[in-house]
Amino acid sequence: MTTTMDRRSLLSRAALGATGLVAATAMGSLAPEAAFAAQTPDAGQPDPNFAEGVITGRNQDLLQVQGSDGRLHRIQLTGVTSVWKLRPTTIDQARIGDGLYARGVLLPDGILAAEAIWVNIVNLTVAITAIGRNGVQFDHHGQKVVGHVQSGTTAAVYNGTPAVSDLSMLTVGRHAQVIGAWRPGTNEIDIATIYTSN
Repeated sequence: MTTTMDRRSLLSRAALGATGLVAATAMGSLAPEAAFAAQTPDAGQPDPNFAEGVITGRNQDLLQVQGSDGRLHRIQLTGVTSVWKLRPTTIDQARIGDGLYARGVLLPDGILAAEAIWVNIVNLTVAITAIGRNGVQFDHHGQKVVGHVQSGTTAAVYNGTPAVSDLSMLTVGRHAQVIGAWRPGTNEIDIATIYTSN
């Protein structure tokens, strides 16, 4: 298991271009659930190794991100940065206006050397209102959300069992947690995983 110092050293070298290609997933999970496993060093204090917000600019391998708290983040992509946008992908799939979460190591110059980036990720608590062949409709605190099923990607977890692609046990009226990728500017998401109990 990689220690914090090993991660800092590896990501610092990667940010400077002095490391070989090593998947960041070797240091931690790229699963979408990992994006929400925030560990704050002190209660009420932001985690310096985490950033979230909307992409406002990109200069080669440096992203500019406006945080929801008003802070401006600079996020360095490295040879070890893993990217998720519904499924593992490359940063070329990220666009200005996309939302993101990033985890990595904060460097002395204030830049976050990213080991993992999740683009447009959402984590919603919902009620299932309709089920169709290619999608599921949800109510999220009174707002309609349209969920699109993605063949080969979308899965369901029933009562904590392993994830399966079979969505036939979903039922209208049940509450669920949905992790997916938001389609910016819409009330639509591509579904990664639905967690429910039957």
